[in-house]
Amino acid sequence: MDNVEASNSGKNKMFVRTLMIMALDVLAIVMSFFLAFLLRFDFSFTSVMHYSFVFVTVIPLFCIVTILVFMFLKLYHSIWRFASVSELEKLIKAWIILAAFVALFVLMESVITGHRAVPISVCIMGVLLSGIATTGIRFGYRLLRFVAKSSDRKSKKITNVMVIGAGACGRDVIHEYRMSHHLDAEVRCAIDDNPIKLGRLIDNVPIVGTRNDIPKMAEQYDIDEIIFAIPDAKGTDKKDILEICSATGCKVRVMPGIYQMLDGKVSVKNTRDVQIEDLLGRDPIKANFKQIRKYITGKTVMVTGGGGSIGSELCRQIAKAEPKLLIIFDIYENNAFWIERELREKYGDKLNLIALIGSVRNTNRVNSIMEKYRPEIIFHAAAHKHVPLMEVSPNEAIKNNVGGTYKMAHAAVKWGVEKFVLVSTDKAVNPTNIMGASKRICEMIIQAMDRSAQKQYDAGEIKVRTNFSAVRFGNVIGSNGSVLKIFEKQISAGGPVTVTDKNIIRYFMTIPEAVALVMESGAYARGGEIFVLDMGEPVRIDDVARKMIKLSGFVPDVDIKITYTGLRPGEKLYEERLMDEEGLRQIEDNKDISIAEPIPMNDVNFEGQIVKLDEAAKNEADNIRELVAQIVETYKV
Repeated sequence: MDNVEASNSGKNKMFVRTLMIMALDVLAIVMSFFLAFLLRFDFSFTSVMHYSFVFVTVIPLFCIVTILVFMFLKLYHSIWRFASVSELEKLIKAWIILAAFVALFVLMESVITGHRAVPISVCIMGVLLSGIATTGIRFGYRLLRFVAKSSDRKSKKITNVMVIGAGACGRDVIHEYRMSHHLDAEVRCAIDDNPIKLGRLIDNVPIVGTRNDIPKMAEQYDIDEIIFAIPDAKGTDKKDILEICSATGCKVRVMPGIYQMLDGKVSVKNTRDVQIEDLLGRDPIKANFKQIRKYITGKTVMVTGGGGSIGSELCRQIAKAEPKLLIIFDIYENNAFWIERELREKYGDKLNLIALIGSVRNTNRVNSIMEKYRPEIIFHAAAHKHVPLMEVSPNEAIKNNVGGTYKMAHAAVKWGVEKFVLVSTDKAVNPTNIMGASKRICEMIIQAMDRSAQKQYDAGEIKVRTNFSAVRFGNVIGSNGSVLKIFEKQISAGGPVTVTDKNIIRYFMTIPEAVALVMESGAYARGGEIFVLDMGEPVRIDDVARKMIKLSGFVPDVDIKITYTGLRPGEKLYEERLMDEEGLRQIEDNKDISIAEPIPMNDVNFEGQIVKLDEAAKNEADNIRELVAQIVETYKV
């Protein structure tokens, strides 16, 4: 009821406001024609009184026609504090129509009566003055708001803002700053690389230079905050400009791409702090969604670990491809709850969806789900991933990552799954920690199971040949526990920002990018491939930390201290995409996806080792690392 009452209250206010503007329009017209008569008769009131019948008969008729024309052009629907060129155009159209009406009235009056009740000069002046008055009413309201805001600002501390980008987005941002009562800020200047725009004004805000002038103009105009308002900027340009901004000491905020805004409209409320993807210096990677739809649309798709960072994004993108059924499978009920709720709110009955709680370790639970729902595609994202935690709980890494993958893979073959895609990591390459080693074993399981499925299919033991593949990529921006999330919290808390080593470097990719390429890799999979995603150039974590501090308006090691804590157990200075034995061939259709050649191994011996390893983990063996090292030769205990 509260929403209904609020809606009715809003409608009543709008109705009253409309009546007030109509009344002001009528008053403006009457006063305009009265002034026109006074001007015509040299301010002789006696002469004007001879035409009193006009104010009783003709003027009321003209007022009614004016209101009808204004209503037809929806001039009473506008929000006049945002009055702009479009409203002015409507007003001009309205008064052209009304001038034509007056001309027609004068002509008909002359023809029918043979004389004119109203002098032509009065008609002309009356129409002109009425047009000016009704326009003034509307834009005067905007002017009064602006004056009130300006006087109000004098008693407050105002944030001086620089807007980068003098295009449509920048213009809208500047306009909102000038008109809003709620923003205690003023746009002092704008920056644009287009030399034609230099020296021009946007809402009286000067365009004062190009990107190279940012530091000088920030100092000259005493800028406190910079807003990057070029949503379609290329990755390299964005990175370059933001790095220049970081040298100013100003807080920097970014307007996201239009496609990222929920309503597609530009607003200051859409701005966000600078994120690492803004500093990667590359354009977002785009997957071939047509390829993805081909093998997902109309299929029953299961996502293990469906509530996690990668799993939940997999569910979002799978939902877009219109599956027959989407199964979210996760041990953690809260995560499963939130992604299920999100998708149900977005798609309603259009998406056939079920969230199931359970563990990939539980063979009976997995088989019961497979038997009941018969998924045709499985994305296996369930895993323990935090390196330091797994170093002190190595048996849990083996139980969940190795045991869970082994059991899911066997169930996939048993129940006729068409495609099984493992989400892997670059930490599986020459691993120095138990988490990376466990994921390397998962990759080996996938390749061994693919060969086994082929043999069973050829022998007629199974009707559906399960196609196994794995996708290997590095750190994902925004995932749970990501170092960048930690940096953001540390900066907002005033520091210190902790970096393990000054020379540590990492590859980064956004979650949507990684997931889209994981799904596209599934389309290319023919069996046994390890797909390796191109993540661009690696970045130095120390550099990222310093840039994030600067772009938050602070000085590294002065306002916010950076401390070096040393590499954690099992942590590398850099990650690798390939082992020495693996070759790499690029997929023709997508330069961002390559295939690592499989390393030969004895599948029978390997399966025996997996069974022994899983049993040892269940028994909380103290020598679990030694057993892992026997399987992954590059892992050193």
